[in-house]
Amino acid sequence: MNKFQKAITLIDQVNAEDPIKEVVAGKEIAKELLYSIRMTEKLDQFDPESSEAMQLAVRAQHIGRWKIPRSDYPMDRVGYLKWREELKKMHADMAAKILQEAGYDEETIERVKFLIRKKQLKTDPDTQTMEDVICLVFLEYYFEEFAAKHESAKIIDILQKTWAKMSEKGHRAALQLPLSPSSLELVKEAIT
Repeated sequence: MNKFQKAITLIDQVNAEDPIKEVVAGKEIAKELLYSIRMTEKLDQFDPESSEAMQLAVRAQHIGRWKIPRSDYPMDRVGYLKWREELKKMHADMAAKILQEAGYDEETIERVKFLIRKKQLKTDPDTQTMEDVICLVFLEYYFEEFAAKHESAKIIDILQKTWAKMSEKGHRAALQLPLSPSSLELVKEAIT
């Protein structure tokens, strides 16, 4: 097993410990393991020539996410943003430890941490690709369930914020996703 395969295996082992499960095609899978697989698949579609650091960052983007529950923070915008920052730091640190164990050099480890923390969005091409992939995975796999729980005004606001973080390439890819007619209508309403 090479260091890339070892790192992916170790990331997947951590994410397989997620106590929250989802059922896909009749099989139960840990929520964050499923998410990381979806992230890898979407990156392969969106940017098949991506760097090894990008592939590692995408796979580890939510590593161990359940370890810092949202409920540990105030249920307001400030609490949400603090929770997100704490998660990014934890994900980056956990990934770094795994990459060291797999034999990666410090430069690669620092790049993966940089990408997981989404530094220099809009100016760093890899960070932008990371954000596009995150948004595309959200829209394809998690948006419908999210939209069902919230009122239209909030959904439109979230979609507009999501759209603003994406590149033109990301926008084109989003409009090609297999969304339901109602979801596609919400997306179109949000971006016009």
